Amino acid sequence: MGKQLIQQARGKGGPRYRAPSFRYEGEARHRTVIEGLMDADIIDFVKCQGHQAPLAKLKYADGTESLVQAAEGMKVGDKISHGPGADVKKPGNVLRLRDIPDGTEIFNIESQPGDGGKFCRTTGTFARIVGKIDNKITVLLPSKAQRVFSSDCRACIGVVAGSGRTEKPFLKAGNMHYHKKIRNKRYPSIRAAAQNAVDHPYGNKRTSRKAKNKPVGHNAPPGRKVGSLWPRRTGRSK
Repeated sequence: MGKQLIQQARGKGGPRYRAPSFRYEGEARHRTVIEGLMDADIIDFVKCQGHQAPLAKLKYADGTESLVQAAEGMKVGDKISHGPGADVKKPGNVLRLRDIPDGTEIFNIESQPGDGGKFCRTTGTFARIVGKIDNKITVLLPSKAQRVFSSDCRACIGVVAGSGRTEKPFLKAGNMHYHKKIRNKRYPSIRAAAQNAVDHPYGNKRTSRKAKNKPVGHNAPPGRKVGSLWPRRTGRSK
């Protein structure tokens, strides 16, 4: 019998699993690409429930405002620079990767030029430039993986603020419940064997009978497609 699995319910995009983005302060990203050097004032710091890092509110010389991940060492009233010619040692400045020397700590790195930043955006993270070849820049990410970016991609100088967040334990499940709730993340995550039979093909009320990961074929109903999906071979390997 087919069952509506939690993974399927989440894929429908209903309000139970949809993030409450209407309550977010705004999108944190680099402003549109500009020609030349432009300064911006840090006018405020805001806490957004959709972002783990604190956000800095910037007001540029042309009057536009934007939100970015705050760097360690920023404070209200400081000025940061955006564009070629900015100081490569001042936290918060935004430059293209080609203009940043090797070994510099950077964050909020663009995946493609002009997309606003995709990598190293959470608290306490940073990356380093480890090599430059022609128009390709090799960056060492926090995961210790190396990724090649275009030299026209932009990044912020410094380390994302709020690095002590992971050092504070949650202590109890209630704190984790509210931590997940503000982003509409499902918590707790229950294994299949511990669920009721109506909720999962592996579920049952007899806890002594452990569920087994059985192979499933293409012709199985959608609610049965869990575990080992249409393996190329079955049986014990010799």
